Amino acid sequence: MAKSSLKRMPPKKRPRKAKANSRGAAAVESVLPELTGDALAARGAVEQAGGVVVGSYRDPLGGRPLLLAVLPIDRVEPTPFQRDVSDMHHKKLADVIDRTGIFLDPIIAITAPAGGFWTPNGGHRLAAMRRLGAKAITALVVPQREVAWQILALNTEKAHNLKDKSLEVIRIFRNLLEADPAKPEASFSYYFEEASYIKMGLCYERNARFSGAIYHSFVRRLTTFADAPLRETLKEHERHAGLLLELDQKVAEVVQKLKAKGFVSPYLKTFVVARSNPLRFMKEPPAFEDLLRTIRGKVERFNVDRIRQEDIVASGGGATDDD
Repeated sequence: MAKSSLKRMPPKKRPRKAKANSRGAAAVESVLPELTGDALAARGAVEQAGGVVVGSYRDPLGGRPLLLAVLPIDRVEPTPFQRDVSDMHHKKLADVIDRTGIFLDPIIAITAPAGGFWTPNGGHRLAAMRRLGAKAITALVVPQREVAWQILALNTEKAHNLKDKSLEVIRIFRNLLEADPAKPEASFSYYFEEASYIKMGLCYERNARFSGAIYHSFVRRLTTFADAPLRETLKEHERHAGLLLELDQKVAEVVQKLKAKGFVSPYLKTFVVARSNPLRFMKEPPAFEDLLRTIRGKVERFNVDRIRQEDIVASGGGATDDD
């Protein structure tokens, strides 16, 4: 790999503030006189599912046709690759909807490959409405199915932590792998957001209690999107995930030794990894597997007899799995 590809990517550029009233269509220009193409097909899918289209318009920003529909709730499912629904969150949401007596926040829906509809960002609202016994749910139907892959950007119901993001990304990866295994991984960078989430997602799949935040800073720095096909890059990600899980086990063994000596801190794992990770002292970033071998070697040689309580206190809090 070239040296430049190993450096952390620059922060994502946000669009500059535009001049007022300089973009998109005026309100009267959003009227959609008739449905054609994908929009017409989407209306057919709504009707076939037993739903009804109650309105249609052109998106005032991008000009794409959108349908406002009421769908039978049993014909809508979350996309299979998004995070699991939070039991506490959907129950709280159901209580709020029940007290207001009105559902004011339509889900986004796309046609599902096998019929019915998927929602890429309405999992909690869908679960809440089902909890309330609703027969139907209001949806903004997007004719372009690729919006489903933009789940991380769309899902603002409940903030994602590292585990949420990583599991969603690896699920998206597998779904895309089935559809187009020969396409380069880099071509999906917008959907994955960070290449490191692929490795971390594989780790969380194998161990739901994986301490990912402790390792993510260097995984992110040394992982870039590859130009190779998805079917090839998955093998490398799986190998790296296996090495990370093995390292995490070794770190856990050292933590147990520290606890046996009377050390008490929620950041013992963070402390052990920080002591063993030489990346911040290296002028040139190494290959990912080389760094893992170095860290693992230091962890295996970690001398708990030389550690003092003030060393752990001085190391600070560090990352948590919710970062």
